Amino acid sequence: MPTMTALATFADLERIPDSQGRYELRHGELVKLAPPKNRHYRIQLNLRDALAEAVGSSGKVLTEFGFRSAPEHEYWLADVAFLSEGRWLAIPDDDNLQGVPEIVIEVLSPSNTASDMLDREQVCLENGGLEFWVVDPIRQQVKVSASDGHSTTYKTGQEIPLLFGGTLPVNSIFA
Repeated sequence: MPTMTALATFADLERIPDSQGRYELRHGELVKLAPPKNRHYRIQLNLRDALAEAVGSSGKVLTEFGFRSAPEHEYWLADVAFLSEGRWLAIPDDDNLQGVPEIVIEVLSPSNTASDMLDREQVCLENGGLEFWVVDPIRQQVKVSASDGHSTTYKTGQEIPLLFGGTLPVNSIFA
């Protein structure tokens, strides 16, 4: 990958061959992502399956979902994302979501820093996201932050109230 002397753009990201791995574009900086470990991926699938059952036909629950919170210098992959059916259908086949999914869920991994997670939360909630979840596999808890500024942490034995109705048992995430 060439050394960048200015802010990288989405066009720069698109020029990176798939064979060089997965990248995000964070505030104009290209960041190579490590592949998820099995526990991380298992939690993503548990979340996807449980949320998909809860939302039914009202939306899509996706893993490793790419979105552009800002047109030129941002492209992030959500570990898990929820999109309403209308927003999902409005994405052109040859493009990515412009904006932020209604719910962005990040599963913590050793490479994440507190600063990274706070930055992601802020960007997502300030650019149209309704909720930002941080799933902590070690503590087996989920912090849900809402666009209105409120945050609640849910632990095993508790249930997370969902935007579209119903609840999600925390235990189902870590099964």
